[in-house]
Amino acid sequence: MRLRQYTIPPPDKETPLNSNKRDPVDTFFIPDLCRVRAVFLLVITSELLVLVLAIVQADTGWVDWNYFGLLSLFVQWTTLTSAALICLLRGWLARLSVARATVIVVAIVLADVLAFSLFAEEVLHPAPGTAVQSIARKLLVALLIVLMTLRYFYLQHQWRLQREAEIGARLTALHARIQPHFLFNSMNTIASLIATRPEQAEEAVLDLSELFRANLRTTDPLVPLAQELDLCRRYLAIEALRLGDRLRVEWVIADGLEQQAIPPLTLQPLVENAIYHGIQPRPGGGTIRIEVSPGGEFVYLMVQNSKVETDTRHRRGNRVALANIEARVRALFGETAVLKHSQQQDTYTVTIRLPRRPLNRPPGARTRDTE
Repeated sequence: MRLRQYTIPPPDKETPLNSNKRDPVDTFFIPDLCRVRAVFLLVITSELLVLVLAIVQADTGWVDWNYFGLLSLFVQWTTLTSAALICLLRGWLARLSVARATVIVVAIVLADVLAFSLFAEEVLHPAPGTAVQSIARKLLVALLIVLMTLRYFYLQHQWRLQREAEIGARLTALHARIQPHFLFNSMNTIASLIATRPEQAEEAVLDLSELFRANLRTTDPLVPLAQELDLCRRYLAIEALRLGDRLRVEWVIADGLEQQAIPPLTLQPLVENAIYHGIQPRPGGGTIRIEVSPGGEFVYLMVQNSKVETDTRHRRGNRVALANIEARVRALFGETAVLKHSQQQDTYTVTIRLPRRPLNRPPGARTRDTE
């Protein structure tokens, strides 16, 4: 009889087991203004604001173009230099409280506006009595704009944290769910094999323990595709002991995608639903097809099974599982991740599209076999 020993490596210092401990820079409410997209949005937004002010300022015609040109030059100088300063200080600002970071950012922007205002007034040589009033007006407008912008960033940050908390709760609920019917059926199957086929019973126990291990592991937001496929194979091996020839499985897995990043428990619940809703109710069973293929910048995962008409309870449970998986892949990969399901004749298909992203770090826990 083979002895399989499980070992758990020590925690990685760079990836602590407590997933709540994150780099303050990653959780800072002000976005990274060094990114091209952020700079582009700042430039476009500031130009739109200048255009509105130029329209209001115009006495004749639609736009005062002279005012628009001068104000655009001033606003773009202050916007880009302030963004550069905040970008350079972002790592330090992220370690401060929200109130202190807000005060420092406001001070940076106002100091920048003051410096460029003094320079502009010196170049344009305004009337002596209007310089102070003009600078004070610019500072007041800058203060209002930066406060509104920071308030928007803060609300967006709070919404993002709330969304992450909801996704975390969904993942925890998915990890915690062990279907009673699957557990009881598996234990009964294993009990019936102990006397006649002890080695097969041992393999079933090891597969079942690995499924429980995967359900209890909550520290890895992403795992390699090879690990998720191995979990599906273990689950199908247990179900094959119960269903026998009624369960037929087709694997079509493209090479080179073993390290593709995927949220844990993404494919296995789909395979479980395929058996529970499609294969088990059919007297003659059916076929499950699991396909993984690349397509440009994406990876496509497909689970297809023979379809059977189910009651409302089954359809509702299937929709909940699909909504859970879709919410998690969207949260981790963004809007480019897509989940679709369709019914054609006697087959039901679920397809997931993920951006092609290799996972360079190894999973948190591994198993080792010893003969």
